[in-house]
Amino acid sequence: MPASTTDMGAGHHHHSHDHGHAHGHGHASGHAQGHDHGPVAYNGAFFIGVVLNGSFVVVEATYGLISGSMALVADAGHNLSDVLSLLIAWAASIMASKPPSARYTYGYKSSSILAALVNAGLLLVALGAILIETVRRLFEPAPVEGNVMIAIAAIGVAINTATALLFMRGRKHDINIRGAFLHMAADALVSVGVVIAGFLVLHTGLPWIDPATSLVIVAVIAWGTWGLLKDSIKMGLHAVPEGIDEAEVRSWLASLPGVEAVHDMHIWPMSTTENAFTAHLVLPAGYPGDGFLREIALELEHRFGIHHATVQIETGGAECDPC
Repeated sequence: MPASTTDMGAGHHHHSHDHGHAHGHGHASGHAQGHDHGPVAYNGAFFIGVVLNGSFVVVEATYGLISGSMALVADAGHNLSDVLSLLIAWAASIMASKPPSARYTYGYKSSSILAALVNAGLLLVALGAILIETVRRLFEPAPVEGNVMIAIAAIGVAINTATALLFMRGRKHDINIRGAFLHMAADALVSVGVVIAGFLVLHTGLPWIDPATSLVIVAVIAWGTWGLLKDSIKMGLHAVPEGIDEAEVRSWLASLPGVEAVHDMHIWPMSTTENAFTAHLVLPAGYPGDGFLREIALELEHRFGIHHATVQIETGGAECDPC
């Protein structure tokens, strides 16, 4: 079998690259396209979530302003950011399902990572606006209608809980789906807090309870937003995906029969649901055959959740510069 020769730099090490590519595209770990855990499978959930929460934002903001409840306005502002987040995540899931092209050879899979970053940014902007108004209201308390707070927030509990349940099944497979689930679940808890605040306002008549509740809401949302922002930045920087131990992958590859060294190994997220992998394996005894590469690709998927594996075989021996 003919072998290609590469110049490896100053040392001019020559390696053969026989059949150097292996791609694993099985379905055991779940793909964005066609798999029942992928974002495309949640088109109906996105639609229902957008309609329900979009309608509720209008109602909640209106009655929040009428009743003078900053807690309701704060929750409406967060719900609005959630509607925008759902729309962005929905659009990204549709783009991620499009096939590759000559220019975008991986397709638009990374759009789901961009969506997670944008959503985290939207949440931070909403938090800032809500926090400014809440602090102002703490120093300038205004009368609040507790009954309206209770009624509207109770509706919010029902809507947010129902929406969260739509995304519960896929929360472990996609950061965008997880974000949708966490936002809706957090909103349900926040609405419960507003209900409690409404009862306290009714029975104590203390107006500061409302903005104080709004501050708690901001803290809860900020905690969830930080996690989403941190995870999405890691993905955007092509960090090794959560749940994959780089050292374990390297050790497993090095233990394969005939493998003398592993170098140029990279693991990164292609999207919020799929991971990619490349590595050079040094096998001085020569190319072991296509079956060896196919087995590596399958094992990488089943053991580590790596869906797209590209492996290059080199026969130059241990003089390769590991990295």
